[in-house]
Order: sequence, then structure tokens, then C-alpha cells
Amino acid sequence: MKSMPYTPHNSKSAPNSNIESSAPADTQNAAKNLTQDTTKSLAKLGFSHLLELAIHAPSGYTNNMPIRELKNGAQGALRIRVCHLAMFPKVCKIQAYALDLDEYIDLVFFHPKPYLKKSFALDSTLIVQGSIQQESAFSITRYTMIQPKITQIIGKILPKFKTTKCPSPLFASIASSLITRENLATFDLPSEVAESIIDIFNPNEAFLSAYIEYGGFGGRWLYALKFVEIFYHISMLAKKRHDFEAKFICNGDYQRFVDSLPFTLTGAQQRVCREIAHDLSQKKAAKRLIMGDVGCGKTMIILASVMMAYPQKSLLMAPTTVLARQLYEQAKLYLPKHINIALISSDSKQNLNGLFAQSVDFIIGTQALLYRDIQGERLALVMSDEQHRFGTKQRHQLEKLASDGANAKKPHILQFSATPIPRTMAMLESKLIDLSIIDELPYPKDITTKIISKSDFKDLLEHIKSEVALGHQVALIYPLVEESQNIEYLSIKEGEGFWKSRFERVYVTSGQDREKESVLEEFAQNGSILLATTLIEVGISLPKLSTIVIIAPERLGLATLHQLRGRVSRNGLKGYCYLYTNHAESSRLKEFATHLSGFDIAQIDLRYRKSGDLLSGKRQSGDQWIWADPSEDEAIFNRANEWHIANREQNIINITF
Repeated sequence: MKSMPYTPHNSKSAPNSNIESSAPADTQNAAKNLTQDTTKSLAKLGFSHLLELAIHAPSGYTNNMPIRELKNGAQGALRIRVCHLAMFPKVCKIQAYALDLDEYIDLVFFHPKPYLKKSFALDSTLIVQGSIQQESAFSITRYTMIQPKITQIIGKILPKFKTTKCPSPLFASIASSLITRENLATFDLPSEVAESIIDIFNPNEAFLSAYIEYGGFGGRWLYALKFVEIFYHISMLAKKRHDFEAKFICNGDYQRFVDSLPFTLTGAQQRVCREIAHDLSQKKAAKRLIMGDVGCGKTMIILASVMMAYPQKSLLMAPTTVLARQLYEQAKLYLPKHINIALISSDSKQNLNGLFAQSVDFIIGTQALLYRDIQGERLALVMSDEQHRFGTKQRHQLEKLASDGANAKKPHILQFSATPIPRTMAMLESKLIDLSIIDELPYPKDITTKIISKSDFKDLLEHIKSEVALGHQVALIYPLVEESQNIEYLSIKEGEGFWKSRFERVYVTSGQDREKESVLEEFAQNGSILLATTLIEVGISLPKLSTIVIIAPERLGLATLHQLRGRVSRNGLKGYCYLYTNHAESSRLKEFATHLSGFDIAQIDLRYRKSGDLLSGKRQSGDQWIWADPSEDEAIFNRANEWHIANREQNIINITF
């Protein structure tokens, strides 16, 4: 499809666009104003919502407008009278008189069927539809219509639909009767968007001319389809959100804790703290996702949140024992001494009287928390770190442990993630859960990313030797543990002997061995080289790690590559990331190597993987959109989102006054 850029005019901005609201209203409120007959007609076509039909655009058009002049390329319908018919084995030629143009035209049918004689009886008057071809020879001009179709309709452009619900003409008739100014006004779409959608379902000659020129939908019509698709999607996402009353209103003095830190929080950290503090002070249970790049300082926000909830109790679930212990050590170091903290993992032996004895204010643990007897009456805040590592069922189970079953009150929920998603996807996610983005790092990261291959191995080896000599650490990430005939790279087992014969203090863990966490801890303290799989992706702190070599990076997603690269340069140390590949010309890897921002990486990743399905949750990636592209249409996403917010507020004003 040929498409031209289109920018909507500014004659109408979103109503009350300066007002922000999260009030529970959506396009379903508007849909109630549609008539019962309209709802029945929609159901007949297989749709439950008018905007769902509005993005089911025709697959093409049949031009039945009258041809006003016989010329080459003219399309449309002609009223004719049959003058002569000649039938041959492979072709049928009919001479006809164009009644409205006072000209003769030839109708040509290849591989003719016997019924043509009856259909084009001599002296019969018919309407035919098709395209005109003009031929000139010896000063004689002849006009021909190849394989024309007999039609009963003249003066209309007929949309064609791919549908199994009913014949295309009936579908088109019902659809055009539903897509009207009156019905679309129910949703208060931007005027130029509504008019463009009407053109698509009730086409005129100007629209058809543009459709042919674009080779499909383009310009303001493609923009309208994208806008309506996004607007409808956002409305449906907002409908899926459910809010609950909070168990506790929390107004703990977190600012004193922030002021006591030996460093100053970034502006982004302070902004996110204010957003969380506002949430926790409300009667509605908070449900917020805090997202930031690797090394953005989420831990300090977690600890500040604990102080907001205090004197009520808080709980944090981490995906691994190593990460849980790391968070525990940070909490012990920075939280006030009167805050009692406990660490729970699968090998924890202590009995805490249901995990929340009066003396425990903050528990940090792994999934082992789900299998302990939690007495959660005083539990006000439930947090999960690296939330994408937990399934929905696990997060729900954790929330349920802390809920007040008697009156359906809920704890405040905070989810933390160091895997950024694109701005467009973040905006969509925000319809399901409030979203905070930490878009600032405490210190700039200095990481050089290089794509290397077998010919560069000698230089890589020299680099590793020099870094180890400086007391820095190096991690090599292998794609597999054991040898495989299906992968063209060495495994950890095959590479282990080489590294141990050349370096001291080489540590090895596959991620499947029971000792993996102790190996990582020992390496962090004493190691020079670590051979591992992607298990170190999750936020383990390795402050001396300067270099990471990722073998077979083309087998990993960009988000995983970024997480692995984020292990180096954690404290301002000069970092190096080497992508060791047999596919050095990969455009995907080249793009990755030129960007350090996790949000930029997420945008690139979105372009390669698409966005998945937020409405049903059935697909994590792949095509979801018919017209819109989240990686390219950010401006349309933003406008549709602003329009949705403003219209929800307008609905409330109309209802109230």
C-alpha cells in the first residue's frame, strides 16, 4: 500500500484537554445511546461495538458511477442497447450503443459461456460496469470494455467486504446505514476523523479517486482508521481495569528517610516517590507499575515506599534468592534502625509467627513467601521486583495473601521492572495499571558495544587479560550448557577448559545447578571470569564487572540483551559489551549496538516483534493491530489517548450537570 504522511488540522482540539481524569467512564457509556435496532444490526454483522465495525474497512470498491466520457481508463457504469453479437469458440464480441453518450462501444468476453446470448439479447437495454480501453488505428477510434459485468445499480460506489456473516452487498448496505454522522457523534470523535470514516463506508468520487491514487487507504483516511482503532482499543483496555478500596490509608513520612541518604535522589526518583505517596494516601488501593532502565535506582524507591506505609507492614517478592538477599542488605544499610526487616527464601529456617510478628515491619523474600503462613492483617503494601519474571497467577496469589477477604479491601500494590517498554505501549499499559517511568540515571553509563566474530577473538582475549589485570571482572554468556549439533556455537562445558587453563578464579554456573546462587556470590567477591547462561540478566549487583561477552546474541531478544549489558558499568566503571556472533551483518544487532537507552531499545524491539495482545493477553508479541503501528504512530496514539481522557471527563461533566 502506498501511503502518504498526514497531519490532522488543529481546528478542533480534544475537549477539556487540560483536564486529566481517571474516572471510570468509557465508550460503553456512549454506546448506550445507540438504538436497539443499531445494536441488532451490529450483531448481525458479527460486531458488538460500532467502532469495531468502523475499523473493518472494505477490501475494495466497485465503481458504478456513470461514465461521463468514453476515454481510456474511464471506470464506471454505462446504460447500453445491444446492437450485434458474434460468438466464437474463444471470444464473444458484442457491439453496443451507449445511450447516454451517443457512442458505440465493443464489449469483449474471453472464454464465453452460452448464457451470454440470453443475457445480451439483441435490442435489450442493460447496465454494464467495467473499464474503458481506447484503441486508434487509421484515424478510427474504437472503445472497448473487457469482461464487463451486468449490474442493476448505477450512480453509486459499492464497498466490497471480506465476510462470512452475510453476502458482501448486504454487509455493505447494513454497514453504510450504521456508519453515519449521528451514530459516530455518540463517541465525539474528532470531526475530520468521523468524516473520513463516513467516506470509507459511504464513498464518493473524490474519495475513490484518492483511494486509487494511494493504491489503498492513505492520507486522512488511513489516519482516521488508525485513530479509531487506537481510540477503541484504549477504551476497551480502560474497561478491563477494576479498582478496590484500600485496607489502609498510608501517610508515612518518607521524606525524612530520603533526606538521610548519603546521596541525592535524581529528579525522576523524587517524582516517582511523590506519585507513589499520593497513591498510598488514597482510599482506593494503589496499583502502580514503576518502570526504569537498568541502574535507574529502583531500590531507593522501594525503600522509600516502605517508609510511606510505616507503621503498617510491607512485603517485597523478588525472583531469585541472590536478588532478594541483595535487596535485604540494601534495606539493612539504608532504612532507619527501628525498621525491622526479615529475609525469607526456600532455605529460611526462622519461624516468624506467620511471618508477621509484631516486631517485623518489612519482609523481603522469594516465591517461598507464597508457601508460608502469612498473617496479613496489618499488611498495607505488597511489592514485586522484576515483576515480568512472575506469572499473573503468582502476582495474584501474593496479592490475595494480603487482602481482607471479609470486605474485599485490598493492599496497595507496587510492581517494579527494569525492562522498559516503548512509550506507546506504556501509555496502553497505563489503562490497566497506573504507570511511573524513571527516565533518569544517577550517573551516565559509559558502555561501548561491539559486534565481533571469530576473526576478532584474539583482540577480545587481549582485552579480557587487560581488564582482569586491572582487578575488573568479565562475564561470558553462553547460549547452552551442553554440546549441541543444532547450534553452531560452543557450550559452557566445551569452553570451560579453555578459560580455566588461561585464567585464575574462573567461576562457572549454568543456572540449573543448585549452587548457582553461591557461585554468583563468590564470584562477586573473589572472581575474575564468570561463565554462565542468561541467569545473570536479573538485577544482580556486580560492581567490578567491566566486560560482558554475549555469545550468539541473535538468539536473544533485545530486552534480554539490554538487561545483560546492564550488568556492567553499574557504578560508573567504564563498560564493554561484546556481541560474539556468526551473523555480524544483522541489522537488529547493529541497531542495538548504537543505543544505550532501554526505552530506545524497547522501541526497536517493538518494531521487530510487534506488540502482542493486551486486550486478551493471548499473545506476548506478534501482529495485533490492523492499521496502527505502535513503533511508528506514537503521535496518533498520544492524540487518541488525550481524546479518550478528555471525553471521559466530559462524560462525567455531562452526567453531573
